[in-house]
Amino acid sequence: MDNLKKRTSILSYWTVRYLLIISVGLLLTALTTFWWIQQEAMDNRMQTTGLLAQEIADRSVSANGTIEISQNLGKLIEDRKRFFKLTVEMCVIITDKQGQMLYSMPPLTENQMRLKIKDSLSDSRNSEYKGAVAPIKADNAVLGQVIVMQSKKSLRHIPQDEIIFFSIILLFLIILSWLTIYLLSRKLAKPIQRVAAAAVQISSGQYNIGLEKGAKEREIHELIVSFQEMAGKLQQFEQSRAVMLAGVSHELKTPVTSIKGLVLAVREGVVEGEEAEEFLDIALLEVGRLQHMVADLLDYNALTAGIVSVRHDRLDAVPLLAEIVYQWKLTQDDDICEPILLMPQKPLFVRGDPLRIQQIMVNLLNNSVQAKAQGKKVELTIELLETIGEQATIRVTDNGIGITPSNRELVFVAFFRSNGKNTTLRGLGLGLTFSRLLAECMGGSLHLGDNPEQGCCIVLTLPLE
Repeated sequence: MDNLKKRTSILSYWTVRYLLIISVGLLLTALTTFWWIQQEAMDNRMQTTGLLAQEIADRSVSANGTIEISQNLGKLIEDRKRFFKLTVEMCVIITDKQGQMLYSMPPLTENQMRLKIKDSLSDSRNSEYKGAVAPIKADNAVLGQVIVMQSKKSLRHIPQDEIIFFSIILLFLIILSWLTIYLLSRKLAKPIQRVAAAAVQISSGQYNIGLEKGAKEREIHELIVSFQEMAGKLQQFEQSRAVMLAGVSHELKTPVTSIKGLVLAVREGVVEGEEAEEFLDIALLEVGRLQHMVADLLDYNALTAGIVSVRHDRLDAVPLLAEIVYQWKLTQDDDICEPILLMPQKPLFVRGDPLRIQQIMVNLLNNSVQAKAQGKKVELTIELLETIGEQATIRVTDNGIGITPSNRELVFVAFFRSNGKNTTLRGLGLGLTFSRLLAECMGGSLHLGDNPEQGCCIVLTLPLE
């Protein structure tokens, strides 16, 4: 319970984390952009400052080629500061060729000027200021120079309205990102929540779940469809398990009850002599059937658990099938016609386990006998041929009652028995299931062939050598 309390929903988990990641990313981008804007602003303002210094230098030359400080220079500087949006933290100094100060704004003494600019008169001594220098020339002769200095802080200054506008855009992007992530996480979380609720429903034994399959996302659609199919298969498995338990109980109970009744009749002296021997023979026959059903169940469980070994020998299929059919026919009654073998003239080598192939073939032949049509002799045809795809095909065809179309997809399901067999035969319905598993273990397959006019056709394929 404590672990469950510590859990958070996928919506909250990813929304918070994505929001933090995007917010940090946007803030870093904003800081980088802000720094870049400051650098661009400083470069642009320094260019403007240089143009102002050049303009002052051009206006400081008299008609006779000497330095002349205009009386309107202060007004010109103030006008240019307002026009170019320059700050009050600006100092304009005009010197002659020898470096003697001729003019300054704001007013400075010679010593104050020396403290502000370097001896080379090229830049500010203070690292927090930058200077733009323009020479005063007349007839290509340098008469002096104009130095305009501004603080780096003022050069990098960004107006407050621009900062507010930039902050609003940043906030809008964060809100938009959060909203996008929230809606996306919510959309992704809903089908997962429905699947989780359906899983809880299945764990409680309720398999009739309904999930919407209209998801546009391929992965979510596949998840929902796969989960619904899994629920259907679980329901089918649960039903099969119940039927299997009931069927196994019934099929095992019937011979046990018969054996008990027959043995009690002999022991109590109800029957004597030849009749008692006949009762014991019937009891032995029932024991054999019971033993056969238990063996089928054990073989099926062993094979599905993967603990049955299957060999992959090189086998000549023609003599192998002929021997299997010959041995099987020796144990059958006279109402079974001699099976027709249609074999190729040349040897056909397959890879498989001879014992397992015999188990499959005997099971198929026995099924044909069990499906005998009333009033007819059993006619069997076993055909062996080589097919495309490096497979050998064995077709077993009979003239029995056949398989109804509704049962064609169910005959290989474990514990399935058709209604026609339930009233006349005893068994667990594992023969075809076990045979198919054996065929697949040898690299082959077992399936129903095309419906003949009468009876049934089952096809066994084995890999060629």
